[in-house]
Amino acid sequence: MYDLVRGPLLWVSFIVFVLGTVFQIIKFMKLSKKIDVPKFIPASRSKPIATSPGFMLKFEMFKAAGIGTNLLMAVVTTVFHVCLFAIPIFLVGHSVLFDQSWGINMMPFLFSENTTDTLTIIFLACSLYFLLRRLLSARVRAITTSYDYVVLLIAAAPFLTGFFAYHQIFNYNTIIILHILFGELMLVTIPFTKLVHMVFFFINRFFVASENCLGEGNRTW
Repeated sequence: MYDLVRGPLLWVSFIVFVLGTVFQIIKFMKLSKKIDVPKFIPASRSKPIATSPGFMLKFEMFKAAGIGTNLLMAVVTTVFHVCLFAIPIFLVGHSVLFDQSWGINMMPFLFSENTTDTLTIIFLACSLYFLLRRLLSARVRAITTSYDYVVLLIAAAPFLTGFFAYHQIFNYNTIIILHILFGELMLVTIPFTKLVHMVFFFINRFFVASENCLGEGNRTW
């Protein structure tokens, strides 16, 4: 079973992830269109851009959209997403697999095992916060469906099973197989569920014209 999930299923999930992501990007390019972005020209060229009305308005709009009225939610969301990307990439155990499979050696950049363990606990705490928020906040619970819980489970399950495997909680062979399966499930579902926002976060920040755009923002839906 381990050889199956570690070999063919891993390649299938990776291929589905890549092709699905490419499909979503192509779909975005077809559904969106280029626009002419008006350029803000300061009244005085000697006036620092950081104090220009156009820059300050964009900054205030970005701050309102990015942080909103709930600073705790903004912090938890940021930490959650940073850990979601950083832990799998800079984990010692994953690096060994990368080296064995593709000859990619990331040893100089890896987290220590204690650091990874701490970040995993922080990530799971953030996941618990999102779960409790959906269960206890009437405003959030009103727009929550079972689909939202499933997506949260898909995101958290690889980290929870990885934590169990590292600490030898429950049967190791069973847990490590579940860990790999949940990781592959997340890869497969990223392009076709709400998890696709992992991809569209960067598209929205650099291509879609809005107050959140950090790039030129020359496309619109």
